Amino acid sequence: MKVKIKKPTGGQVAIAILLLLLGILMSMQIKSVRQSNELKNLEKARAIELAEQINQLRKENVSLRQQIYDLEKKIKEYQDSAASISKTTELLKEELDKVKILAGLTDVEGPGIIITLDDSKIPAQPNVDPNSFLLHDSDILQVINELRAAGAEAIAINDQRVVSTTEIRCAGPTISINNTRYSAPYIIKAIGDPKILKNSLEMRGGIIDLLKEFSIEVKIEEASKVMIPRYNGSLKFNYAKIKSEGS
Repeated sequence: MKVKIKKPTGGQVAIAILLLLLGILMSMQIKSVRQSNELKNLEKARAIELAEQINQLRKENVSLRQQIYDLEKKIKEYQDSAASISKTTELLKEELDKVKILAGLTDVEGPGIIITLDDSKIPAQPNVDPNSFLLHDSDILQVINELRAAGAEAIAINDQRVVSTTEIRCAGPTISINNTRYSAPYIIKAIGDPKILKNSLEMRGGIIDLLKEFSIEVKIEEASKVMIPRYNGSLKFNYAKIKSEGS
């Protein structure tokens, strides 16, 4: 016996189509939800990763700030040390310059006086020692001592710098200064307060009055700038040594 299959009606076909569409929509919805959840998980993971990176950058920033602080501190200490060294060096240079001036080892200039001394031009008189009218080493020494007492900071005789080892002594008709012989006239230059230096020489009963009594020619000039050369001889000490501490 043959079974007779009924053809679906229009309503059944419509329902089937609706069910198919509903299944497709549900499948798409499920897929969209899954994709949304996956995206949220990725965003969450990315947020966690970014937070970790930010924390790491903060730590590195703190470390860099500390390094900058340490470097700035070292630079400040170096600058302070360099300034201290520079100041110390400057002070040492000033002291060295003073020592050089006192030792006569450098050319100097400054205000002062220029003294010209020459033998008397008066003809020899009978019954009078002619040497009394000539300049002697003792006369020069007295002038130098007077200048030193008046505060002269540098002295030269005929451009021979007067230092601690300078000898001024008679050598026949000449005077030996730093082992070099000179005859009159003698030009003495001194750096210091011009008025004080001049007044010390010209005080009543002083060396200039004494020289003028024997008609020794004396000329004293104040000058705003006096040039005095350095000592060109050698300074050698065979016996004097610097005393060591504790000895």
